[in-house]
Amino acid sequence: MTDKKQPIDSHIHLEIEPEINKFFKAAVKAQASDLHLKAGQPPKLRMREGIRNTNGESLDAKKIEQLVFEILSEKQKQFFLDNGSLDFAYEFSTEDRFRVNIFRQRTKISVAARRITSQIPPFESLHLPPMVQKIADAAHEGLILVTGPTGCGKSTTLASMIDHINRTRSCHIITVEDPLEFVHKDKKAIVSQREIGIDVPDYGDALRSLMRQDPDVVLIGEMRDQETFTAAMRAAETGHLVFGTMHSSSASQTIQRILDLFPQNERDLARQTFSMSFKAIISQVILPSIKKESPRIPAVEILVSNPIVRKLIADKRESELDSIIRACQNEGMQDFTESLRTLVETDWIDLKTALQNAPNVEELKMALKGIRASAGVIL
Repeated sequence: MTDKKQPIDSHIHLEIEPEINKFFKAAVKAQASDLHLKAGQPPKLRMREGIRNTNGESLDAKKIEQLVFEILSEKQKQFFLDNGSLDFAYEFSTEDRFRVNIFRQRTKISVAARRITSQIPPFESLHLPPMVQKIADAAHEGLILVTGPTGCGKSTTLASMIDHINRTRSCHIITVEDPLEFVHKDKKAIVSQREIGIDVPDYGDALRSLMRQDPDVVLIGEMRDQETFTAAMRAAETGHLVFGTMHSSSASQTIQRILDLFPQNERDLARQTFSMSFKAIISQVILPSIKKESPRIPAVEILVSNPIVRKLIADKRESELDSIIRACQNEGMQDFTESLRTLVETDWIDLKTALQNAPNVEELKMALKGIRASAGVIL
């Protein structure tokens, strides 16, 4: 995403179907996640196994420019010519939409287009722990974070949680995302989706107007800075249910990442505010499955707020959260070791995969023998 504010999409109306649509249709038919156009190469699609060539002919730079410029407004063309990069959303049917980035590389135009779908997978198809759905059912205020590395399925997990609320509650859901990855249609709830660079210039503008839009549930794509996280906690404190993502691998690392967003002299207040406002941290990684019907499976750590957890965070003792997670399995919490043990014993992953991804290999081996270390937290 470029640092400069981009023109808001004008969604120009075209009498004749643009030629580029045939490439988007091919991507949809192949169930690809991304389409790539590069001069001198045939169109390429990103599939689960990686990027692969299509059977199409190679495209030259002039052809790619012609394909792209046909669907841009004059303001968008000028922005691209001035800045060398442009993000925009492109909808070519009632069901299919792409988030497109065009950029200049070695003086030629390239295209990277991410497919955005309204087909949101249900919880059952994601093979998440039942506690994830229980969190979506039970929480009506506070902050819920889904964390993990890029490509671990955070957006998909959040989309399923939002869709569950959409189907079961009469409320107003607002999402602020960059980019928007799933389209939510109104069901029992009203859903308003705002995309950065498309519907609103930046997160700051979107968050400043958020409370004037009467939300009950808010999704903020990624907690990247102090302003965004402060707005999220403020909304959570005032009776709203707020969802967000962070690039962190565990509950304890998430808390440290949050504190790192704030200046040193503001961290104690941020710690206290977070300890009281958060409801759950769901951390996940995606692992290769040994079952053909589902080639990937999430391993998930779940931390749920309770009086002990809140006290540990407030007292700067988040390093002890792992012990509490193990001790509170009856409340739906689980650590990665427990998740890996379950996946091995239910034949979702093999032992080699589990050991390669275990936070503590010896602890996992003990867990597979039915031995778990007990919690040793003194309050």
